Amino acid sequence: MHWPLQRVAVAEQSMEPVLRPGDWLLVWRGLRHSRPPRIRPGQIVIAQHPARPDLLLVKRATGLEPGGWFLESDNATAAGVVDSWSFGPVPAGLIRGRMLLRYWPRRPH
Repeated sequence: MHWPLQRVAVAEQSMEPVLRPGDWLLVWRGLRHSRPPRIRPGQIVIAQHPARPDLLLVKRATGLEPGGWFLESDNATAAGVVDSWSFGPVPAGLIRGRMLLRYWPRRPH
């Protein structure tokens, strides 16, 4: 059975200030494993790196192009940022889910 929800930990600074290292995300993977979840521009998604299948990326989907989704970091000045500016559009089949919410840690407003 395919469980539609997954939890993912943020490990890098590329999505600051929205997401920080140590944040935990609840991710919607969709009801069917064979069909990627619906994505809209502006949503934060979890995707496999096109050249490194063992590496999951947390990025913002900024646009759908003929080759797939263009995924960008919110913090382009962070050291070692890896996104579509370095590897191009990500095929829809490599999108593993979209962020529903950040549930840990709670931060004061």
